[in-house]
Amino acid sequence: MQHLLVRYTCVDFKNIYVSIVDDDNFPKQKVSMNLPLLVQKLKSPGLTGSSHGLLCLNGSGDNPDTDMAVIWNVSIRKAVAVVIPNVGFEIYETKLYETNLGFGVCCVTTDPKIIKITHFNGYANMRGISRDETVDPWQVQVFALSTWSWRSPYNNLPRKSIKFGYSTVVIDGFLYWLAIDRFTLSSAIAKCNLIFSFDITNEEFREVGLPNSLAHQCSRNMKISKLRESLVVLEHGVEANNAIFSVWMMGDRVPQLFTKLFTFNVNAPHGATIRGFRKTGEPIIEIVEDNEISKLVVYEPPSKQIDNLGCDGLIFFFKCIPTWKHCFFLISRIEIFYNKGKPAF
Repeated sequence: MQHLLVRYTCVDFKNIYVSIVDDDNFPKQKVSMNLPLLVQKLKSPGLTGSSHGLLCLNGSGDNPDTDMAVIWNVSIRKAVAVVIPNVGFEIYETKLYETNLGFGVCCVTTDPKIIKITHFNGYANMRGISRDETVDPWQVQVFALSTWSWRSPYNNLPRKSIKFGYSTVVIDGFLYWLAIDRFTLSSAIAKCNLIFSFDITNEEFREVGLPNSLAHQCSRNMKISKLRESLVVLEHGVEANNAIFSVWMMGDRVPQLFTKLFTFNVNAPHGATIRGFRKTGEPIIEIVEDNEISKLVVYEPPSKQIDNLGCDGLIFFFKCIPTWKHCFFLISRIEIFYNKGKPAF
């Protein structure tokens, strides 16, 4: 049985985690969740990813200078904490570099992995910060739960002109990132949108091209998501008081082929964002109200009906984690590290 896990912040700044059963009675079966201690202690938590019934959150721990990731098995309410190392911390503080995280589970070994990409911030030069050309422009590190260690893969790394974004999704053992390729064209800096995949088993990157209309779209108007176990690109625009969304799906095992499934619009004078999809395919949308409070709704394209899920909160803390399965997968791995005295609660 599939669930949706929604995290939002009330007006009193209290984080609320709610599980909603994604079935024929949706969204009537909705319950608040009991959080492991490590999740409760995480400061300013953000979602790194979800895979095979596990969630990975990131934030700061008791020490505000220490970045942490928490891998949480929702079914057994157990979690483990992982320290995320900085690459050149004194440089990192100048915002010359920025870090992107990804999370997925190897389909072969069932080993959870955190992927950390630290790369040069292309906007740093605009703030008068010069880059030391002797320093590597970016670095990739992978953490495997089985070895409890970070290491750097060396296979088929992307070229130096690639800037990874924060939009990621895991499908069939591959982690996908929306990215930008920055290159020089006629003495000017040009940009092109593309997608990079990361094979969680082989730890190799591969490039996925986009149609011209998406490749040259403003990257701020795009994100990637998962719809019925397929990769989709979400294109966002605004017309008058309406938010306009187009959904493009990647062809089955044809990485370079994207087809536009549908386009729709919702009345949202103050903004709207697609947060994910139900298993039946309906988009789950965050709509901003005039009082800066957001509501989470489900949009039904055929009837254009909007159903409120009853999760209202502050816009900047809304998180929707699509389709985690209520299962007991990977219980043994979490229990092993719990019994070995690793930080698991």
